[in-house]
Amino acid sequence: MNKSWICILVLLVTITGCKNNNIEINGKLLDPTPGKYLYLDELKSTELITVDSAIINEDGRFSFIRKVEYPSFYLLKADEKNYLTMLLEPGQKIGLNAYSDSLNYPVFVTGSEGTSLMVAYNKRLRRTVDQLSGLRSVYMLNLGSPQLVAVIERLDSLAQIYLNDLNTYTKKYIDDNLNSLVSLVALYQQVAPGEYVLHHQKDLKYFLKVDSSLSKLYPDYEPVQSLHAQVQSLLSDLNAQNLMSPLVSAGSEAPEIALPDPQGDTIRLSSTRGKVVLLDFWASWCNPCRKENPNLVKAYNTYHDKGFEIFQVSLDKTKDAWLEGIRKDNLEKWIHVSDIKYWNSIVVPLYKFEVIPTNYLLDKDGRIIASNLRGEDLNRKLAEIFAD
Repeated sequence: MNKSWICILVLLVTITGCKNNNIEINGKLLDPTPGKYLYLDELKSTELITVDSAIINEDGRFSFIRKVEYPSFYLLKADEKNYLTMLLEPGQKIGLNAYSDSLNYPVFVTGSEGTSLMVAYNKRLRRTVDQLSGLRSVYMLNLGSPQLVAVIERLDSLAQIYLNDLNTYTKKYIDDNLNSLVSLVALYQQVAPGEYVLHHQKDLKYFLKVDSSLSKLYPDYEPVQSLHAQVQSLLSDLNAQNLMSPLVSAGSEAPEIALPDPQGDTIRLSSTRGKVVLLDFWASWCNPCRKENPNLVKAYNTYHDKGFEIFQVSLDKTKDAWLEGIRKDNLEKWIHVSDIKYWNSIVVPLYKFEVIPTNYLLDKDGRIIASNLRGEDLNRKLAEIFAD
């Protein structure tokens, strides 16, 4: 009996000791330039380190073998602009075919589920980028046209639809792959330099989700540690803002806003004390906001002489779009301010809203009476206030 158990233990030790942590990448370029090199870079938290290189042979084939202790990100790279991000795990044997000028969009990948998931996301991202590029082409064709303003308005609306669709797709992608490192990559995707699909403030919940999941699964992996540090910093900043700002709820004083108006002069929300004020957050690219604007015009024309004011804060991305939205919707009579920072505007964490339009009705002392009054609800509330 004892001898049998000893044999089993020896067998288990042998199997464990011989576990294959090597990964193999066997690929083929469909339009090869024989003699050129491909490089394998390992992704660390703050840098890329080239760990291997392979020469492309006459029929376009190349191969890499590397020891990998745990799932890690690598770049298969021809140059700084042409690379494929790969998620490599111990024991994988990966095959891929690609064109030499577009490694990021391989014809096929086998043997690496993580890499295949990232390739699928890249294709979806590329579709949105192509859609946005098409809008730019339409804009260029209409330069000098008398219909340019209407064209820009339509293009802005379409661009926002495309970006919202990609934002929704990315969130579902993260939810579906929350236990995979590919969710980490999805947090930082861009449609253009500096134009992120997810926003640290608006989409903080997803940064928290990924951090919570991956910190348990891969606590020692540098990119996961880097994400955790970033999330802790974001939470610290948010807590500091919460301590400095009163709670945004009925009966509390509305947090101060001090932003430039269209002329560049800084206007403070507190400058409206003594009036009943509708604090409204909107943007020219927001269709629901634009549909609500006629109701604001009606309310302003009816009650302004009785002491009603509108303080409208825009989340536009450009000053031209902001000003055109004001002009187009006949909003010139009341107060407008914006820092032109889209969802990175300082007002988003200050008032903690996730959608627009959002509004707050303030009394003469700047305290919140009600929120998100639209259409006839706003007019009924104002009628009640000014009847007194």
